[in-house]
Amino acid sequence: MRRILILNPKGGCGKSTIATNLASYYASQGMPVHLVDFDAQGSSMDWLAARPAEAPAIQGLFADEETFLAPHTKGVMIMDAPAGVHGKRLKRYVKLAQTLLIPVLPSPIDMRATAKYVEELLLVGRVNKERTRVAVLANRVREHTLVYQSLERFLQQLQIPFVAHLRDSQNYIRAAEQGAGIFELPPSQVEADLEQWQHLLDWLASEQSMPLKGRKN
Repeated sequence: MRRILILNPKGGCGKSTIATNLASYYASQGMPVHLVDFDAQGSSMDWLAARPAEAPAIQGLFADEETFLAPHTKGVMIMDAPAGVHGKRLKRYVKLAQTLLIPVLPSPIDMRATAKYVEELLLVGRVNKERTRVAVLANRVREHTLVYQSLERFLQQLQIPFVAHLRDSQNYIRAAEQGAGIFELPPSQVEADLEQWQHLLDWLASEQSMPLKGRKN
């Protein structure tokens, strides 16, 4: 099973939005999907509770990282981690995943927090090419603004891939209200968003997003 974890050093960065939209994408592709919510706020599970019965199926689970055991089945597991996990807890989360995604907002506070977090992941979390891959993406951005230009320069200077930027769009709110992802909204409404997501999806489909031990020979 493909295991993707969304995490960030601070709250409010859109982790659950990334997690739920990824889950809805893979479900819309006919893949078995498990959406695991480790966050006490339960945002991903609230989204799943609002999901229509006729929508592509997603299996949801509220879990604790200390006792959680990943199911040994085919498909994709998307994990929504709590904000700001560090130390031993961070190590436990890293062990659960093959791929880590860190969404970053265009603000100086978020950029500084992310820089420290990436350092902790690479050192304390022991992320390495053998077992885990990690990437960052810019979230809720408004292109052509000075703060986004600063964020883009910052992300390009990190030691890990900068794989996508997602605009600040009301489409995510509309989708969340329906328990859906933007991939399940009318294409004419979300064309610009789908184009941005394609960069992230292409990276996740590539060997670069998979640890060496998880690749097919």
